[in-house]
Amino acid sequence: MKKILVSLTLMCTMFSMAQEKLPYYEIPEPSKIYTAGSVAARMVDGLGFRYFWASEGLRPEDLAYKASESARTSDETIDHILSLTTSILKYLSAEEVVNSKQMASFDDKRKQTLLNLKKASDILNKTKDIALFDNNKYPFWNLINGPIADAIWHCGQLVTLRRASGNPFTTKVNLFSGKVKS
Repeated sequence: MKKILVSLTLMCTMFSMAQEKLPYYEIPEPSKIYTAGSVAARMVDGLGFRYFWASEGLRPEDLAYKASESARTSDETIDHILSLTTSILKYLSAEEVVNSKQMASFDDKRKQTLLNLKKASDILNKTKDIALFDNNKYPFWNLINGPIADAIWHCGQLVTLRRASGNPFTTKVNLFSGKVKS
């Protein structure tokens, strides 16, 4: 009997680990205080929510799809979004950032992209004076109109590509509220 209980416990633990909850299923509650950091963090949260749902449930045929011979596949677009989120995080943090070029699986790339965005949002939410980041090579403005805006743009491309490959974007997501309909 003990062996059965231990086996069941182990299986439940493994199942829960496999069902790891990634950030941005819904947009987190917003800050009650408007600062430059909290507004920038909310932009990143909006990107995270859009990416979560643009990439949720992609099949191998979706990942391989591209609109034309000269276009990127969905998987190549995901690689690009991951590299953009890595750039965002490197700009905001002195910590070592995971090398995205070492990731082969879609699930790993998706998870790392979402974790990068969550970490960037957390850093921004704690920052009242964004000008502190301007000691880098570029001013903070470039982060907004560069990798943040670019990643949002490419999330839209993922949605278009998944529709074209026969796997439309879910209707249970409300992009305005950042919530999922029951």
